[in-house]
Amino acid sequence: MTPAIEADKLVVCYGKLKVLRGVSFTIPAGQGVVLLGANGCGKSTLMRSLNGLEKLQSGTIRIHGDALSGASRSELRKIRQGMGYVFQHFNLVPQLNAFQNVLFGSLGRQRLGLLSCLSITASVADREKAMHCLDRVGMADRALHRPSELSGGQQQRVAIARMLMQNPKVVIADEPIASLDPKAGREVLDILWRIVTEEKLSMLCTLHQLELAQEYGDRILGMKAGHVEIDAPIAQTDIAQLNALYSGMTRVDAQPTEAAA
Repeated sequence: MTPAIEADKLVVCYGKLKVLRGVSFTIPAGQGVVLLGANGCGKSTLMRSLNGLEKLQSGTIRIHGDALSGASRSELRKIRQGMGYVFQHFNLVPQLNAFQNVLFGSLGRQRLGLLSCLSITASVADREKAMHCLDRVGMADRALHRPSELSGGQQQRVAIARMLMQNPKVVIADEPIASLDPKAGREVLDILWRIVTEEKLSMLCTLHQLELAQEYGDRILGMKAGHVEIDAPIAQTDIAQLNALYSGMTRVDAQPTEAAA
């Protein structure tokens, strides 16, 4: 089976600063992977590289066998249509209610106009699917509420429903619970992983909470100073290994300590 994500020797530089230093990994179809690493280790650059927003100096990325490098604008758009995103900041449209925000998830897939998000031109099938997606995340009863009327956890649930509306094959979740309290964060992770499992999606999810990283997902990718330091099933990692990702030289622009020099 073709892997969901293949990254081979990725190098990204900002001037003389090398941010990704030969990053390689493969995520099989249907696997949920947690990405760990301290701030400045290259995680965000890696996540942006996976949808073509960062230019690679060298290396290759393939999403379900399709190479990002050298893809035309239309080819890149097609690849992105198969990818769903969940961000730390929910990125909901404040003027639209929850139902309309979920409908917004069908725009890229069907190239519809903004009016479809207002339910004016949306098809019956799309309206029914939007409600089904809200029901999947326990938000059907909040369909007519605007983001300002929802808690942070509820807004993130709507964002997950919007992602589900896209029919993605691959999910990129960039610190999806960083803005939430512990209870709401756990509830969101429960929903997100349940949907990924039920839909047989592939996911790369960045987290900072080590105890949650060990509880969710199939595998750990740990980054440090632009390299992959850990790539192992959850059962083969321990808390000492994970803590080591956050000690010593962690930033890509850091210098070795005297002890390490």
